[in-house]
Amino acid sequence: MLRPDDEHAVELRILTGRRADPSAARTRRINRLRGQLTGIFPALERSLDLDNQGPLILLTGYQTPAALRRTGRTRLTTWLRNRKVRGAEALAQAATEAAERQHTTVSGEKIVAQVVHTLAKEVMGLNEQIAEIDKLIAARFREHRLAEVIASMPGIGPLLGAEFLAATAGDMSRYGSSDHLASLAGVAPVPRDSGHVSGNLHRSRRYHRGLQCVFYTSALISIRSCEASRRFYERKRAEGKRRTRAVLALARRRVNVLLALIRDGKCYAHALPVTSAA
Repeated sequence: MLRPDDEHAVELRILTGRRADPSAARTRRINRLRGQLTGIFPALERSLDLDNQGPLILLTGYQTPAALRRTGRTRLTTWLRNRKVRGAEALAQAATEAAERQHTTVSGEKIVAQVVHTLAKEVMGLNEQIAEIDKLIAARFREHRLAEVIASMPGIGPLLGAEFLAATAGDMSRYGSSDHLASLAGVAPVPRDSGHVSGNLHRSRRYHRGLQCVFYTSALISIRSCEASRRFYERKRAEGKRRTRAVLALARRRVNVLLALIRDGKCYAHALPVTSAA
């Protein structure tokens, strides 16, 4: 018979797995969209962040330099505002300036423009699917008894917290130690010594990708949002570690912190004393 926490983990595992499909499809379409747009309007492609909704809305209506020049910045700003685009004026300015830098018409521009329009609409549809799944994940995550503790950790929100619970069910007894969990998550260096070389440390080649995403991604976020994490990261950089190695060192340290929080049933406090592992 499944325990309540097991049921939570199963449901979160299903939901996070379900999210992976539209997320991967979104990445593929954005890459195709960038490739098509670069072929006819490289200046605009360089100026747009296609992870945001506003540029996608722009591309559903305007795909070529000539169309943007005909519309002009003022009318384009109004068009974007009518579609509730944030930062409409700045986006309109960036788009029209890109159009002024390109006056050459590329062969096949018309058909490529249609493809760009279609891809932008598809990405927007996938964004809606992902947003709906994220709502389900967040709601289910918050029902878990450890949700408050896990989400108190800087850099971990409902999505990463759900990934963590999907992989572990919040049952730390199965791992024995933070070293075991860190190794499983791929954030702990393992020795690869030979008869002539010792102290040769590398990241494990066998690890749980979901857990690695949780700890590595949350470490990156915490560098921006948590003073203690930022200081730790900067100290590792000052010691000569490359960026990736410094982030991994922080991620490894955060395994210790999270396990301590779960063990004690306490939320994160900035002054929490933790033995660091690098």
